[in-house]
Amino acid sequence: MPLRVLVSGCLAGRLCGVDGTSYGEHPLARRLLELPNVQAVAFCPEEEAFGTPRAMPDIHGGDGFDVLDGRARVISDAGDDWTGAMLRSALRMKDIAVQHGVHLAVLTDISAACGSTVISDGPRRLKVYRRGPGVAAAVLIRSGIPVVSQRDERTLGLLFTKLGVADAPFTDRADHHERPWYQ
Repeated sequence: MPLRVLVSGCLAGRLCGVDGTSYGEHPLARRLLELPNVQAVAFCPEEEAFGTPRAMPDIHGGDGFDVLDGRARVISDAGDDWTGAMLRSALRMKDIAVQHGVHLAVLTDISAACGSTVISDGPRRLKVYRRGPGVAAAVLIRSGIPVVSQRDERTLGLLFTKLGVADAPFTDRADHHERPWYQ
């Protein structure tokens, strides 16, 4: 039985970033998705809600859990409130995960939608970060679907080992949220 993985569209190579790119290569995530015993389902909640290209959405006043609970908002860098559309697309992402019976999600970090453990704290241009998930990641987590970052080298390395890859990379490295850069 394959490992079924929900993956951020950009990590699967889709040109769905705010600027119409895939934000570059993420070799570890790409290698995971190319394994014969992995079945990937790609989805971009931001593209679903706002199209591509688009303004940059960021969470103001908390993290994705706070957005779900009505204590924070998703605001575009143009100043528009995108909370409702982000919530709808996050729920759509969860529905897709359930329909495909995914075992986990590998999502791009520092995203207002997909950030698994680190997001921007307010406007991204300020380069201030906080621990916590984006809106779609929070929906998946509350639904019981494990979420990891494409930068979680140790966790992804352990997945490679579990999937029978003999030369599993990075099992001795730290995961993204364990590194001090965002503090």
